[in-house]
Amino acid sequence: MSTQLDAPVRELDGPEYIEVDGEMIPNYDATIPIFDEGDVLSGRVVRVDKDEVLIDVGYKSEGVIPLSELSIRKTVRPDEEVELGEMVDALVMQKEDQDGRLILSKKRARFEKAWKRIENAAAENENVEGTVIEVVKGGLILDLGVRGFLPASLVDIRRVQDLDDFLGRQLQCKVIELNRNRNNVVLSRRAVLEDERREVRQKILSELQPGQVVEGVISNIVDFGAFVDLDGIDGLIHISELSWSHVNHPSEVLEIGQKVSVKVLDIDRERQRISLGLKQTQADPWQDVIDSYQVEDVVEGRVTKVVTFGAFVEIHAGVEGLVHISELAEHHVENPREVVNQGDILAVRVIEIDADRRRLSLSLKRVADSDPIQHRLSDELRNAPIVPDESADVPPPADTAPAEAAPVDEAPADGEDTEEPAPEEPVAEAEPAEEPAPEEPVTDAEAAEEPVAEAADES
Repeated sequence: MSTQLDAPVRELDGPEYIEVDGEMIPNYDATIPIFDEGDVLSGRVVRVDKDEVLIDVGYKSEGVIPLSELSIRKTVRPDEEVELGEMVDALVMQKEDQDGRLILSKKRARFEKAWKRIENAAAENENVEGTVIEVVKGGLILDLGVRGFLPASLVDIRRVQDLDDFLGRQLQCKVIELNRNRNNVVLSRRAVLEDERREVRQKILSELQPGQVVEGVISNIVDFGAFVDLDGIDGLIHISELSWSHVNHPSEVLEIGQKVSVKVLDIDRERQRISLGLKQTQADPWQDVIDSYQVEDVVEGRVTKVVTFGAFVEIHAGVEGLVHISELAEHHVENPREVVNQGDILAVRVIEIDADRRRLSLSLKRVADSDPIQHRLSDELRNAPIVPDESADVPPPADTAPAEAAPVDEAPADGEDTEEPAPEEPVAEAEPAEEPAPEEPVTDAEAAEEPVAEAADES
């Protein structure tokens, strides 16, 4: 608990012994220190009471540190702040009070030392460390030797929901405002975290290589994909890279806080963008289709989506094929929903497998009731929940064959979203918003402005 200070301490002047009547005796006057109010003395704790502490500073009487002058904390027990026999530094408040006592202050001696250290840290843009001692309206109070105020908006990079979690923790902060006249110290932990994050970003970007498989945590989910925190920098899994099967929304596959293994697909070091893939870390179901399915096989499938130019049918987990509108029935079909609906279980014939383009073309009209089925749906796929189909009026892709034309070479790729073109690659480095903007301003000066006075009042 001892605090060593650099503040000046009065030294004793004069010889240790003097001659009196021909004899050398101790110079008792020289043993009594000479000091003024405002000086800092060093002494040993000789008594700890419930409302004060006595220390021996070598003066004619012991110095008294009242309870209120022990610590900047609002509530403190003397035996928690000092120990019997401990050396402490204390500032002289009164050489003699009305009872003739020497009144000292431990907290003010510490304050002077701490203030000098904080001023130096602010000038050099260095961090200061303090312990969170209170949670107040709008932020936290840190013990730096003086009371430092940390606004809630500057506690972390993202909004903190429960400030009580920080009580008792030691935090590294930047000094963003200093006012000696008001005894105000305003801090920012966010600035420290952003500096660290910047360094981590550069390190990760310099070490990552396309093709690597890395672990991360889902930090945010948006309509076009999911952001993954890679220990300091976010990478993006585009919705098209989440699964081998069609995904309507990333929340179907992932949740915030989930740990995932992802493959690095591309790195733009200048723009600090990292593109990731989740499906690349999973078995490719297309390989099963290539190994086990043949053209002309009759297979069982489930209609996953009905569009204006046909229907998509999932025949294997993660693999869909297109039954073009011209392959739905022998007669002319105006609307595919005249023949099939989402969720229907059908027997379809494989009419082409394009392994290079990952496209599968199927036919419903080429299957007879008597044809044997070579591959049936798994129970898991047969009973999987159905996502409502909202895509009936989406026009076909530009390269899809017109009605009645052979669709073999023009079937969309398996798993490809034929309804909505993939959005332009979003900026991965932009921090995804996790919540509404905080009520108080987030700029350092503005965030600190109102709570500062409150912090000052408490100190």
